[in-house]
Amino acid sequence: MKELTTYNRVAGYLNRIFDLLNEAFFESSLSRPTITIQSTPKAYGHFSLRDDTWISKNGASHEINIGAGTLARPIEDVAATLLHEMVHYYNYVNGIQDCSRGNTYHNRRFRDCAIAHGLNVDHDPKYGWTITSPSDRLLQFCLDNDLSDILINRNEWSGYRIPGTGTHAPAPPTSTRPSSTRKYRCPCCGNSVRATKNVNIACMDCQEQMVIEV
Repeated sequence: MKELTTYNRVAGYLNRIFDLLNEAFFESSLSRPTITIQSTPKAYGHFSLRDDTWISKNGASHEINIGAGTLARPIEDVAATLLHEMVHYYNYVNGIQDCSRGNTYHNRRFRDCAIAHGLNVDHDPKYGWTITSPSDRLLQFCLDNDLSDILINRNEWSGYRIPGTGTHAPAPPTSTRPSSTRKYRCPCCGNSVRATKNVNIACMDCQEQMVIEV
């Protein structure tokens, strides 16, 4: 697959990831919304409750947005954000009220549904059960589908950096967390694999030890 370095390519890729997540975690029960990439201050993404947020001659749709300044996170974290918003979407379709306090506080219904659909969930005293991260199941999903990191990011000084671009000042240690997966590449043919832990692995085509990318 070509590197994800353009907006249009990333937009298409997010739609593909939605379809894969929909099949793997929701039995393809969700119709595809309009997926946007816009700035979302203090949030990684959002889901629109209105089913006519986007309209065309072919009909109307909800919106799921991924924060433009957070695209360069490890792909499993981007997938977790998309899956988080898909849980909201699933609950809406099934008449489950998963938020209160002006749709900012995530209640236990959200927590239970998120856990059942591939997310780890932690509690925030202000926003409830809103802190989500990829579970082992979602990490394996990313590996099985060979999902690639996104190599473009809106320059919002968010601390997410693209290697080699020279953009962004060094981020504070607490602003990012290391990727949950590691990428290994064959030094001869360039074949690559991901793993959730450090492993010794060889390319059977070239009989060469694979090296970890940093």
